[in-house]
Amino acid sequence: MSQFFYIHPDTPQTRLIRQACEIIRQGDVVVYPTDSGYAIGCQMDNKNALEQICRIRDIGKDHNFTLMCKDMSEISNYARVDNQVFRQIKNNTPGPYTFILKATKEVPKRLMNPKRKTIGIRVPGNVIAHALLQEFGEPLMSTTLMLPGEDVAESDPDEIRDKLEKQVGLIIHGGYIGEQPTTVVDMSEGESVIIREGNGDSSVFG
Repeated sequence: MSQFFYIHPDTPQTRLIRQACEIIRQGDVVVYPTDSGYAIGCQMDNKNALEQICRIRDIGKDHNFTLMCKDMSEISNYARVDNQVFRQIKNNTPGPYTFILKATKEVPKRLMNPKRKTIGIRVPGNVIAHALLQEFGEPLMSTTLMLPGEDVAESDPDEIRDKLEKQVGLIIHGGYIGEQPTTVVDMSEGESVIIREGNGDSSVFG
């Protein structure tokens, strides 16, 4: 049975944020709010938690997993970015975008796309997500919480609880948010290619 935290969307309770981070460090999977629906995540190095997320979402190892980063300073540790790409990302973060980039050696191989050696990178604008990442001190391995057969992100934490309370360690109730997932932009080859239209305005990438 998962824990269920009500965290204020504008002024997250520090005590609950710390407890949430401890639950993640213990190896559990967490569902938390972002600026594009709810996400499901775990500690970057936790193989068992990653496998649990793959089972819940019914996705394979060729899925583009995402590292949820607290700010731009973390991105260069985990992805290769030249100055032009860095500026483009900086101009559009935090926000509802996921950027596909070439991964560095700091990224566990099981998180990379096996053929292209890429990783998704995201800096969320949601206050709770940001507080979680600041306290946790490293990126969270995350993916949008889109359950099998669905093409929109889960947006209602009470419904999420009904569906997943026996499959995850923690569900954070941070309000009812939009169903649109992030806009996914592939920048791994230098050009900006829109892979998925979502909550973020894709026109800014030409």
